[in-house]
Amino acid sequence: MDKARKSLVGRSCRWGLVSGFLTLLSAAMSGRSEEFRIEHREDRLVITDGPEPVTEFVYKDEKILRPYFANVHVPGGFGVTRPHPPDPATGSADHADMHPGIWMGFGDVSGHDFWRNKGRIVHERFVLEPTASADQVSIVTVSTMQGENGEKLAKVLNAFLLARLPGGWRLDWKARITPQVDGFYFGDQEEMGLGVRVATPLTERSGGLITSSEHRTTAGETWGQRAAWCDYSGMIDGRRVGVLLVPDPVNPHPCWWHNRDYGVFVANPFGRQAMKQGEESRIEVKKGQSYPFNHSVYLYSIDPEGKPSWDRYLR
Repeated sequence: MDKARKSLVGRSCRWGLVSGFLTLLSAAMSGRSEEFRIEHREDRLVITDGPEPVTEFVYKDEKILRPYFANVHVPGGFGVTRPHPPDPATGSADHADMHPGIWMGFGDVSGHDFWRNKGRIVHERFVLEPTASADQVSIVTVSTMQGENGEKLAKVLNAFLLARLPGGWRLDWKARITPQVDGFYFGDQEEMGLGVRVATPLTERSGGLITSSEHRTTAGETWGQRAAWCDYSGMIDGRRVGVLLVPDPVNPHPCWWHNRDYGVFVANPFGRQAMKQGEESRIEVKKGQSYPFNHSVYLYSIDPEGKPSWDRYLR
């Protein structure tokens, strides 16, 4: 294992201790009166915390051809991702059909584009009935990656767990991508991986801040760099609101970061050349084998002078 990989893994292993600690704190809050609820609609699951919005898990969309989380809120009703569909009157509306909130997308899988809505990640079924309790929501789905020509390239098993934390939520997104064809590969582009589009008030252009595990700040300093995690936050109504995106350190490959000052940031393990870090990468996965792609997304609202409690331990 190279020194950079050891450094990233070391930092991320400390994250596991913090995560366990916060889970215990979350359990201690189980006596609160609010609880998560799920409303199942034809194309989405609408998740609330008592009367307050949390997010919508959209699994069918005629324009955005992959599952995603939209309109993500943190406690207090603050929107932490850009509203979807975006409203030009209240913020930027660029990339409306590519940046819906929180999503997994790939610009090049075996030559097919799943980022720009040419290939499709088609929802097939819920493996289990989605469940909600006082402190967590569990969703498990099976999808099919279909190429631009309709060819079925791979099965995708997604396990989502939304858990309550002090001051926010943790969203675990665990994916297993299993090719159904020979010659399956992840190509080399900057638009590859797990992405988040933050709310306009959080963006660097609006005074927000990007920080990485390597103590780099700003989109310019973190773009194309390896890091165990990145945090994007800003001020909304006197609260510091943000998103901490943490790829699982046991994923097969560490991530470079595709971060922009207008609000998108993407954990990308596939774009070495695109991120200007070396020769073109090509990650092949054999038919019938599974490629794990796991992340935790921490969504928070804290006092303006504070930092996320987990951030203190990570640094």
